[in-house]
Amino acid sequence: MERRGLLPFVVTAFFAVMISLFAFSLMDSKDDAPKTQTTTDGQSKSNDSDISNQVKNNIKGNKANVNNSIDNDLNNGEDSQIDNNVTNDIEVNVDVNVTNTIKNKADKNQDSNQTGNGNENSGTKDSSGDKGAKNDQDGKSEDDEVVWGVDSASLTTSDLLSCVRENFGSPKVWGRYLGEKEGVSAGITPQEAELLQRNDIKLLVIWNRFNEATGLENGQSEANAAVQLAKELGIPEGVAIFADIEPDYPVDSAFIEGWYQAMEESPYHPGIYGIFDKEQDLTKSFSQAAAENSSLLENTFIWTAAPIAGITKQEQAPGYKPEAPANSLIAGWQYGIDAKACNIDTNLFNKDILDVLW
Repeated sequence: MERRGLLPFVVTAFFAVMISLFAFSLMDSKDDAPKTQTTTDGQSKSNDSDISNQVKNNIKGNKANVNNSIDNDLNNGEDSQIDNNVTNDIEVNVDVNVTNTIKNKADKNQDSNQTGNGNENSGTKDSSGDKGAKNDQDGKSEDDEVVWGVDSASLTTSDLLSCVRENFGSPKVWGRYLGEKEGVSAGITPQEAELLQRNDIKLLVIWNRFNEATGLENGQSEANAAVQLAKELGIPEGVAIFADIEPDYPVDSAFIEGWYQAMEESPYHPGIYGIFDKEQDLTKSFSQAAAENSSLLENTFIWTAAPIAGITKQEQAPGYKPEAPANSLIAGWQYGIDAKACNIDTNLFNKDILDVLW
């Protein structure tokens, strides 16, 4: 009788223990649930968020076009951390275009830390130059990769430099001519070069002592003459020399090929200046020469006067939109000509060509 009397109490105690264990199990599972709920494009809507994005590009070849985009959107976080890292390791000869875009948005956070929002670009390029690696982070535009400059047919004096600075801006590049062309332009002198370089201005070297741009031998002859005078002036190796092909000059692909060949055999780099809009004979001749010689397209610097936007002050310069043959090595854009003050033209230049200026 006594054992049967204890049995109901034992059963009741057993079920009480089992129910307690089940309840604790449910509580533990809730504590182990993830605190962060991550959705597409790095969106987080929790109290605690940790986001880490790592992007690495390792690229080799002749051309590269890289576009990396990271978008993190955090809402209502109390203690959030974002870690973004983009590394571009690029080994490309010519034509590099890199875009890294990182956007972080953290709303209503008590303590939000954005760390490691880093862009790292490394790589090599050959002596032909680089069309420009564009790094776009948090709204940085391609215009950040250009510099403002001028060119002039007049001898640069302290007065002319002051005139430009007072009326237009502070140029980083100044285009000047090799040798005098009577009635057209004064040739650069060593004293003038020293004045500009002392004021942290690079010289863009122009050759204009011809009136006809036709024939292979003619192109070679003009290039050789330009090279000889450049050496006499002490212009260092590795500088680009631009053949000035005006819109009223007869021009053909043979001249452009001849200019390129002779320049490539010299210590200098080939460059061509002109109005490179689609309707010009210069554009058609250059495109023909480039189709016959891909190295010419890759290694000839183009300084284009198309389109014409008009003279401006430095701070009012237009967005950098030069017109030139497809896939050409664009050095700069003469967007305004014949200023009423100071006798200059206004330009925008790709920062990368500073390495091939004097």
